[in-house]
Amino acid sequence: MAQDRQNITIAAPAFRGLNTQDSPITLDASYASIADNCIIDQFGRIGSRKGFTAVTTSTTPIDGSNGLEVIKEYINPTGNNVVISAGNNKIFTGTSTLTDATPAAYTITANNWKMVNFNDHLYMFQRGYEPLIYSAHAGVVEKMSAHAHATGTPPQANEVLAAFGRLWVADFSADKSTIYWSDLLNGSGWSGGSSGSIDISKVWPNGLDEIVALAAHNNFLIIFGKNSIVVYQGATDPTTMSLTDTIANVGCIDRDTVQPTGTDLVFMSNEGLRSFGRTIQEKSMPVRDISKNVRNDLLYINAQQVNSPLRSIYSPEEAFYLLSFSDSKYVYCFDMRTPLEDGSHRVTTWSDTTLRGLERLQDGTLYVGNTNGIATYSNYQDYGQSYDMSYFSNPLSFGDTSRLKILKEIIITFMGGQGAQAVINWGYDYTQSYTKQIVTIDSGSQTAYYNESEYNVSSSEYSPSIIVDRPKTKTTGSGTVVTIGMDATINQNALSLQEVNIQALIGRMI
Repeated sequence: MAQDRQNITIAAPAFRGLNTQDSPITLDASYASIADNCIIDQFGRIGSRKGFTAVTTSTTPIDGSNGLEVIKEYINPTGNNVVISAGNNKIFTGTSTLTDATPAAYTITANNWKMVNFNDHLYMFQRGYEPLIYSAHAGVVEKMSAHAHATGTPPQANEVLAAFGRLWVADFSADKSTIYWSDLLNGSGWSGGSSGSIDISKVWPNGLDEIVALAAHNNFLIIFGKNSIVVYQGATDPTTMSLTDTIANVGCIDRDTVQPTGTDLVFMSNEGLRSFGRTIQEKSMPVRDISKNVRNDLLYINAQQVNSPLRSIYSPEEAFYLLSFSDSKYVYCFDMRTPLEDGSHRVTTWSDTTLRGLERLQDGTLYVGNTNGIATYSNYQDYGQSYDMSYFSNPLSFGDTSRLKILKEIIITFMGGQGAQAVINWGYDYTQSYTKQIVTIDSGSQTAYYNESEYNVSSSEYSPSIIVDRPKTKTTGSGTVVTIGMDATINQNALSLQEVNIQALIGRMI
């Protein structure tokens, strides 16, 4: 039988992101089997994430192996904001140099603080510890009991929410069902005034549950249990607020996974990453979850978390939600622009990356904690060193699993990444052993295949100039299905995949 030569074009490979949930043979080139140290950019291309740049320059690192666990920007009403952080049993102020601001005679042996801005103060809560306060007026971190407007016993809660003109706290060592609220406009007022509490133990739709997280959304007070959700309206006056909705069999497994995303709330449930809005709408139906395409991986990695809680952040500037499993050094990056048809979101991974403290500043800068202090999510190096980006397709059958494919050539259209080395991989019939060839992405000597205006790309993103290169890789071997991949070294220059062209001979039936 004569062999048919075909050119298979994959435009915007893996624009639907990573899918490890479904059988690879059922997936087309719009999904990736590996998309590591990647993002999905605004044009639907899979590309390199940014790197991490040290902000803390002090020669004395943070004592201990875990570094900063919590970072929070104190919003100063005068505009001179201060960064407060916590790690290795201390409280710090500053960025380039961290100053120990732990109150005198205050012993800390855990670092799972929740910090919130409220009424010109920064409040810090952690189960089993007296709350702490920082303000521009005082200029120091102090115990709540020492504050001039403190009343009552400061609540040693693990969760705090600033909303509806007061603080709300929950999750105590011996009480998992009571919510306390402070006096109006006084985050240290816990007796008298309009302070109070409510026991929701009889409200849980499935019987006994325990409070994990609190949130405010669309003027509703939302209480996340481990296995259920309770919603109150009218929380501006807690004494008259009323129960408006309950959701059974869906809860939140970790306090710090709850993030407002503008029009919605995102949280990690025991079945994956969820949208609160869709959970409310679909509570009588099978819930479509954000992490559908990687659900089992998320749940498996979470089960391995032993020493650390989960961390997350939402960045409207980057249009992503990051979910960090620090024990495993894995981060899942969910593109939050537009969901796929089934309600899931595009997702990639960031491997060998420990993100513990996460904070988005008022100006949009992303801070992350490390063993030496604070870093920013910026540039395209990790602390001055290169890092590796990987993309692998699912097995490609070219529409026919019965006929032999003989690869002749792979042409990948790269945007950016000038001067970088990339390893092109190909293999057949579900093998994990690949043939490899190294290519060097043009450093700028050739004319771009696509011009800048055609793809409306910011020249600053791909500085000093936008380079499009199409290196050709001669290939060998044959099989009924083909997997292709790319490993690239990212070193100062952003890189994305514009297109993949595969030239192959389609041979006899097997």
